[in-house]
Amino acid sequence: MKVLALEPYHGGSHESFLEGWRAHSRHDWTLLTLPPYKWKWRMRHAAVTFASEVRRRVSGGESWDLVFCSDMLNLAEFRGLASASVTRVPSVLYFHENQINYPVQVEKERDFQFGLTNIISAIAADRVWFNSEFHRDSFLESIPPFLNKMPDYRPLEAVEIIRSRSEVCQPGVSCAPVRRSGRSPGPLRILWAARWEFDKDPETFFEALALLKEAGVPFRISVLGQKFRETPPVFERARAEFENQTEAWGFQSQRADYQRTLMLTDVFVSTAIHEFFGISAVEATVAGAYPLLPRRLAYPELLKLRSAGAMESHYYDGSAPQLAARLRQLAERLEASGEVWGQTREACTEAARRFCWKPHAAFLDQRLELCLDDATRLDRVEGAGRL
Repeated sequence: MKVLALEPYHGGSHESFLEGWRAHSRHDWTLLTLPPYKWKWRMRHAAVTFASEVRRRVSGGESWDLVFCSDMLNLAEFRGLASASVTRVPSVLYFHENQINYPVQVEKERDFQFGLTNIISAIAADRVWFNSEFHRDSFLESIPPFLNKMPDYRPLEAVEIIRSRSEVCQPGVSCAPVRRSGRSPGPLRILWAARWEFDKDPETFFEALALLKEAGVPFRISVLGQKFRETPPVFERARAEFENQTEAWGFQSQRADYQRTLMLTDVFVSTAIHEFFGISAVEATVAGAYPLLPRRLAYPELLKLRSAGAMESHYYDGSAPQLAARLRQLAERLEASGEVWGQTREACTEAARRFCWKPHAAFLDQRLELCLDDATRLDRVEGAGRL
């Protein structure tokens, strides 16, 4: 099958998802992408830019069986502007995030047009994929209160239209090599890896570290992630406060450097107050790190833990005191036995490895094929009814 993929913001998780899938897919992919810069302008102009390029390629003889795009594209605009041969093929819209639930520091600064673009794109798509159940459910639940802000002509039927064509298809991840047996000497090694923005709540992480330090618990930290022009000031303060405990700091431009850190990590910590999937948590768990996650958002879906004891081992209430207490317990376990893991290692690793690209790409490929089969079947039914 020939797939035309459109990504207006080809960076971060969007880039790793498409490039990872294409590298392991059995399908033939054409990727049209734009640099990850000024996301609001990308959402505004990408449909026009891509439609122009697609028309040029169609005139040169190219064709595709299916269009795959991310939530950063106004799909309805694209389908109205692109060549008829492209607008007739089925389309799949993938939600990495959405602009209704995406947090803003000041609610009055939210631009409602971007949330409306997401809704209209989902109505225009043949299938709508979400990267987690939490994302799908929170998006659908948020549509009515969002649309009720409109003065009139509220398209509340959009909820059931979108629900009827929605499914959960988690992204794949690049899996690190299997960790070698044995551990190099040293105190508990803690990794925090996320965008350096307020919605990842770095303040709680550093507050927990301060409590550990005050209690005399030895530890080492790696604080990684993409930085932007405006970075929460807590990072500058924390770098000075934890200078003697720091092993790695900042963005790792080389994948090998990041994987090297994963292979040395004992515990992966998240403090996020916004997360629709959790790629970093999955990658770290596959690499052998012990995941310690807030019990909220998409995180409970990742590890598929069923027993209360297992959940208690890997999830905390999101507060700095409980995070510090869990880290202290792990540091004591490491000192006593040389290992942070208990009986949950196999279950956690198996749950995380199901997202590795080698097996997961085949699942996503199959879902695309079913989308095409469903569209072909519908065309035949509609065609049989025509005079």
